[in-house]
Amino acid sequence: MYRIKKGSYEPGKQDQAEELAVGTIEQRISQIQTYFSNTEDLIVQKFDNQICSIVYVESLVKHESLQAYFMTPMLESGDRALEQLVRSTTAKLTNIYQIGKCMLEGCCVLLTENEQAAIIIRVPQSYERSIQEPKDEQVIKGPHDGFIENPVTNLYLLRKRLRNPKLKVKYFTMGKLTNTKVTMVYMDQIALPKLVAEAEKRLSSVDSDYLYSVGNINELLEEHPMSLFPQTLQTERPDRAVSYLMEGKIIIFVAGNPRALILPITFFAFYQSPDDYNTRWIIGSFYRIIRLISFVIAICLPAIYIAIVTYHSEVLPIGILYSVKVSLTYVPLPPLLEALVMQTILELLKEAAIRLPSPISQTIGIVGGLVIGTAVVEAQLVSHTMIVVIGLTAIASFATPINEFGTSLRVLGFPIMLAASAFGFFGIAIMLMLVFIHLCKIETLGIPYFAPFGPFEGKESIKDIFLRLPLWMVTRTSRDKGQGGTKHSLFGRWKRP
Repeated sequence: MYRIKKGSYEPGKQDQAEELAVGTIEQRISQIQTYFSNTEDLIVQKFDNQICSIVYVESLVKHESLQAYFMTPMLESGDRALEQLVRSTTAKLTNIYQIGKCMLEGCCVLLTENEQAAIIIRVPQSYERSIQEPKDEQVIKGPHDGFIENPVTNLYLLRKRLRNPKLKVKYFTMGKLTNTKVTMVYMDQIALPKLVAEAEKRLSSVDSDYLYSVGNINELLEEHPMSLFPQTLQTERPDRAVSYLMEGKIIIFVAGNPRALILPITFFAFYQSPDDYNTRWIIGSFYRIIRLISFVIAICLPAIYIAIVTYHSEVLPIGILYSVKVSLTYVPLPPLLEALVMQTILELLKEAAIRLPSPISQTIGIVGGLVIGTAVVEAQLVSHTMIVVIGLTAIASFATPINEFGTSLRVLGFPIMLAASAFGFFGIAIMLMLVFIHLCKIETLGIPYFAPFGPFEGKESIKDIFLRLPLWMVTRTSRDKGQGGTKHSLFGRWKRP
């Protein structure tokens, strides 16, 4: 958790208990200005024909609404408009902390001579981008809309697909300086109560000065921060989020961030794509198997190459062995250093392509893949076989539907390469054992990360793991993946004609 450091701001009970002064309007305006540190975008509007003033933060208020629904009627109708507004307004506050909180949410404050309480007028400004398809989670078939930075719009996208009164929403405010709004969504009577209680406990116990992204929440909620494997899944796709809600998972939104945080999550969820369920089950199963094979290729292929070249050349057929040995004849670098250099160059090219504008990033890909690759081979700094191995490794890591997981696999390949260089195939076997022991050991909200295999939960629970079986063959409940719920079957009504 984030802890308050010495000297950082923390509103105390005295700040939260301060009341508006009993006196003139100017005294109360001065009190509000002092609370907002005399910022120059705090606007004070005074009316000549009224004994009242309106105070608001300029950048947070929609001026058109303020002018149409308050300013114009007030100037035209005089005292009658003020009396009608005061009678029809239910939000009247005297606490300066609550008044400031409302103003930061886009409200105006009306101060009158005869009323100590401040009248709250809600006219928030809103700047939103349109709903678009996520660029890093594109699908061939399926919906093409995605979450945006506004949690209210994101809830609309969920409720549009899931018209069920059991969809439950809870709000939290985090960060003593930022007051960030965090939204937790789950399906009542499907999500296990103990998971919901644990998630609420962790969110309520967050103690931070600031919180502005899903990544901050992720670091505060995960149980094994030193693990390379992500323990929560971040998505911008509403269809994926709805499917996880129906499995009993919990979704968390952070205001100002378009990504939804899904927990608890398992290892195999990172290899499932919405396209699996929008195509025929045979095609979906084929691509899912390809992705799972890519996991082994991404972490083991460079290590296997190093082990074969260094210790176990006899496992190769004589024709392939001759070709590999010829390509290594004039290469001055040992296989381990050769692989490390090429993996590092790959990460540099990937990072450069991400940071540069789109037209330039395409050029970087061409320069890196063709010019640099050809140049290092012709200069005999790297063998032809190593170029092929690193290229296949990169493609296998990019086949993962979640980019964060693919990056973790490439990082995991470095220690496995070191073990292969030191002990050959034996080192690879030991490292893979440690990796799978680690996968079986970690948990997310008390749910095993490697479920349903660690521990094994029965053959019925693996029907949607390696293969995407037809819906009429799957009669699982939300307990089958360990996320749990009541007696609720996701596909229980799907029967073969």
